[in-house]
Amino acid sequence: MKKKMMYGLFFGDSVTYGEYDGVFGGWVDILKRFALQKYNEGSSELILFNLGIGGETSEGLVKRIQNEMSVRNAEDGNVVFLGYGANDLAVKDGNQIVNPGQFKANIEKAIQHAKVFSKEIYLVSILPISDKINGEISVTGKVRTNEDVLVYNQILKDIVAENSLNYIDFHSAFLEDKEILLSKDGVHPNEKGYGMMAEIAIPIIEKYL
Repeated sequence: MKKKMMYGLFFGDSVTYGEYDGVFGGWVDILKRFALQKYNEGSSELILFNLGIGGETSEGLVKRIQNEMSVRNAEDGNVVFLGYGANDLAVKDGNQIVNPGQFKANIEKAIQHAKVFSKEIYLVSILPISDKINGEISVTGKVRTNEDVLVYNQILKDIVAENSLNYIDFHSAFLEDKEILLSKDGVHPNEKGYGMMAEIAIPIIEKYL
């Protein structure tokens, strides 16, 4: 009997891409290895694509999601993960890069594109930021606050509820121990943080194997 083959498509920014993890390559790469190992053990095939781009906002997602999905459309279905907001909410030169209303509109538009190719869509929460950089101007001239993180995560939760989607709450998992799970820049996870994200996401991936 022919094995079922699905694609897992991970759209997002540098946290999806796995920046600052020189050991495992980030949480999505850990999942890729896990899915491959399961396939070798006889499970159905789930091919994972890391489509994260460092610095990308929801504006970039809207521009590319349709094309990216049309060229990666598995016969047995696709699972889509959208991890955005950390760049959108950043304030530069006094303005938010993508304001809350536009962020919501962009994510909703991306979901409509994704629904053409997939019934399984997950929105990924924004991680908390370190207290050391909360409200401080970074080397790139951007300011992020945990207050804004909560606002944008609430937008994601509202979209999930309104569209009957799935939500991956990495934010709550990080909150208590964020200072030991985030890298020195206070925004990206370190190896330990990425490892914990993968642990949380593995049961989700297992559902499709």
